[in-house]
Amino acid sequence: MTTTATPTPTQTKALPLAALALAVAVVAQLIGPLKIPVGIGTLLVLPMVWGLLMGLVLSVQKIKPLPVKVQRLAAALSGVAVLVLCMRLSVDIGPNIPTLLKAGPALLLQEVGHLLGTIVLALPLAVLLKMGRATVGATFSLDREPAFAMVSGRFGPNSDEYRGVLAMYVFGTVFGAIYISLVSSLVANWKIFDPLALAMGSGVGSGSMMAASVASITAAYPADKSAIVGMAAVSNMITSMLGVYVGMYIALPLADRAYRLLTRTPAIVAQPAGIQSADDAGNAAFRAEVAEAGAHETVSSKVTLSAVGVLGLVTATIADLSAGKGFSVSTLVGYLVIMALVALSQYLGKLSRGKVQPVIWITTLGALFSSPLIPPLAAFMHNTVGAVDFLSITTVVLTLAGLSLGKDIGLLRKIGWRIVPVGLVAITASFLFATLIAEFSLGLWH
Repeated sequence: MTTTATPTPTQTKALPLAALALAVAVVAQLIGPLKIPVGIGTLLVLPMVWGLLMGLVLSVQKIKPLPVKVQRLAAALSGVAVLVLCMRLSVDIGPNIPTLLKAGPALLLQEVGHLLGTIVLALPLAVLLKMGRATVGATFSLDREPAFAMVSGRFGPNSDEYRGVLAMYVFGTVFGAIYISLVSSLVANWKIFDPLALAMGSGVGSGSMMAASVASITAAYPADKSAIVGMAAVSNMITSMLGVYVGMYIALPLADRAYRLLTRTPAIVAQPAGIQSADDAGNAAFRAEVAEAGAHETVSSKVTLSAVGVLGLVTATIADLSAGKGFSVSTLVGYLVIMALVALSQYLGKLSRGKVQPVIWITTLGALFSSPLIPPLAAFMHNTVGAVDFLSITTVVLTLAGLSLGKDIGLLRKIGWRIVPVGLVAITASFLFATLIAEFSLGLWH
């Protein structure tokens, strides 16, 4: 007698959630891009921004609240959609390997730009706004999850520095992608930077923020789309890998010294184990709230890949139809290849016991299969995976992210208003400094 597995409650919610996300993403695609002239340039609001905003409104509205479990499921699907996006972007790395090799020193130096941007501008602002020692955690880096481990190891999980990391994490989750999209659009339309330097500047360590930035840059430089996407993907991977070492051994100690210099306070002496400060309970409770808000629903890879695959394929088809291309068999095959390679990368990540993350496998496999080393396979990858509109995937990523953000709004209010100007300056400065350093490193200053 055969028994069939009963779907879990979370899995049964995946289908209606995917349907809701699909409706939002399709409306976002139909609205299309909007150009807004401003005094110092032009802002291009892409469909992904509409998707994030509409998802956020649906997530926070009180008429028919989106259950927290559904929001967590949206966050889990968004994480898978980021992997799909990274696989699509990785295919543009292979043919641009000569350009990437030539830009090697610039790619490494752009991490210095991210470092200088946050510490040189955001840290003094945080000191001026009297954020206290939370300043150090909030401004030493824009790198995402690894920052928790760095600050926890140096200052402890109940420290004010750790609270600063949590505050910046929540701010970046809610506002990061949409804000960097607008900043990148404005700067790219100035037409004073090389598009490859802008692509390097977009590698901020967060997949969704990188994708949002790249979408705005490619809209300003459509002829250089392939090179921009490939450069940004490698830049983001380098930032993710180097960010841990730069953050731990350079950025965090430097931010601590800069804070003590500006405030004329002595170095913090680590507390002996078992001794807690008066603020520890509050910081621990705050950390628990962030963990609760950032929690994902556990759901099988088969369900998440299927839901994201269908959602992405339909959104990409709508994008093709809106552009007058009609239905594309290449897009269908491309999505099947993408989903297969994402599943393979997840499996390889499990085989390595988490030592090599799926995103590294994804970037490596995509670059290898699309490189001139295997001409027939490279041609197949470019004709299929390359046919998938990466902007439509970005719309899916940010739509799902928007649907998951309602659970974070209350926590953002508790953080306080100071993190808003500090966060905006940190993101802007990180992007601009990295772009400037990349521009000079490439030797393409005009």
